[in-house]
Amino acid sequence: MLRQRVLTAIFLVPMALLIILWPNTAVFAVICAATFLAALWEWMLLSGLKNFAARVALLVVAAAIFGALWYGHTTLLMPMMLAVGAAWWLLACLWLRHFAFAAAPTAENRSLKTIAGAFVLFPAWMAALSLHERLPHGHWWTLLALVIVWCADIGAYFSGRVFGKLKLAPQISPGKTWAGAYGALVAGTLIALLGGWLLHVRGAQLLGLAVLGSLTVAISIVGDLIESLMKRHAMVKDSGSIFPGHGGLMDRMDSVFAALPIFAAGLLLLGV
Repeated sequence: MLRQRVLTAIFLVPMALLIILWPNTAVFAVICAATFLAALWEWMLLSGLKNFAARVALLVVAAAIFGALWYGHTTLLMPMMLAVGAAWWLLACLWLRHFAFAAAPTAENRSLKTIAGAFVLFPAWMAALSLHERLPHGHWWTLLALVIVWCADIGAYFSGRVFGKLKLAPQISPGKTWAGAYGALVAGTLIALLGGWLLHVRGAQLLGLAVLGSLTVAISIVGDLIESLMKRHAMVKDSGSIFPGHGGLMDRMDSVFAALPIFAAGLLLLGV
């Protein structure tokens, strides 16, 4: 597993750096939209939507929504979408508590899960735009959001292996432990502090950024668990096979989708 994680990181990290740091926000938005549409395809399969034509039609609708959101992203629509994203992930905590909800493969549950995908992906896309076009250092704020999640994942992995005994959510994701969650929180908070310092944040705002880093990591864990819950309901191991031996886009980005709206909204509230 560690070897697979390292090989995947060697492939993905340089690509992510190029996508974040090189293009302007318009190009970045198109690349992210294409990636998010691929993730939506996997989400629809996890939701139980087997009809190929229906999935294609929903992708076309989603692409149109991305276009509409782009034209409204400089208006009050942006903070509204960030608020919607934050509210969704708080609601998702209740879903984790009642993990059997919508488990049955009925048409109603399939529709409910498909709609839930909109709350996962569209606010995250708007959050990515909000971060990327921030002045100054928007590209670097976007990278910091991802590095917080990546380092939290690394912290969770190693602290879970060394200290993990008590399971975090055994009926949803048996491999996750409370020790792993604590390790993730510590790693993510330290990265938020370091990143904020490098981006010239000081004083009370830096302390606020540390708190935001902790919240971002906590919600990223919720995002990971929600995707695990979807896979449990669908009775599959991975969301896809785009990364051989290591799952699909949702497997790699579930935490990021949850983290982005929280981090972007927090920066707006902090006035950083």
